Amino acid sequence: MALSGRLRSGLPLFRSLLKSETVLSQRLNSDRNAANPTLPASEHLRCFATKAKESQAKIKVPLALFGGTGNYASALFLTAAKANVLDKVESEIVDLVEASKRSPLFSQFIKDLSIPKGTRVKAVTEIFSEAGFTDVTKNFLVLLAENGRLKYLERIAQRFVDLAMEHRGEVKVIVTSVIPLPEQEEKELKQAMQDLLGAGKTIKLEQKIDQNILGGLVIEFSQKLFDMSIKTRAKQMEDFLRQPIHFG
Repeated sequence: MALSGRLRSGLPLFRSLLKSETVLSQRLNSDRNAANPTLPASEHLRCFATKAKESQAKIKVPLALFGGTGNYASALFLTAAKANVLDKVESEIVDLVEASKRSPLFSQFIKDLSIPKGTRVKAVTEIFSEAGFTDVTKNFLVLLAENGRLKYLERIAQRFVDLAMEHRGEVKVIVTSVIPLPEQEEKELKQAMQDLLGAGKTIKLEQKIDQNILGGLVIEFSQKLFDMSIKTRAKQMEDFLRQPIHFG
């Protein structure tokens, strides 16, 4: 009962914080209207999939991502979307990242730049041809192998998933608590997020359990963090009490 009460106490605070988050809405609108990032020629980032139909030529990257991994993720998104295999490519890339975590040998292979480029390219081509991957995914992995960028696969995959979710109007919300959210509180939290982000968004709630936060909630979404945990509140109170008292 006490833990459930702590969870409930965090929801009103979260709602009040959301009311002041006009900056988030402005950022989301800015991201939607941002121009597609230009891919650096030095990376030899080329179109690696089947030529898109003319009717699909106006597909744009839904978020402006920057940096090398952002450029690769954006290129993969555009190619997969124009080839109408976005969901399939997303599934393959995510599965590959998970498989690499379970295979020390493959993980070492994608990170070891001492392996000759020809060997890397040949191995990637053979492995993923046999695995039955789409041409888009297979050719993209070959491109990474050619450019010595396989070691960044996990980060590229993360940013690619962000683009795919934004394209579908999905928002991932990570909620950390000491116990699983009761059904009613999960429903209330989803509704609070829906009110903030609008009816056009689909909330994808992911729960994490962490006893170290002691109670309350930690909520993450769209590069925002709301830390309403008892651990953080206690630390803030401790810092306040340690401040010297000045008598005028």
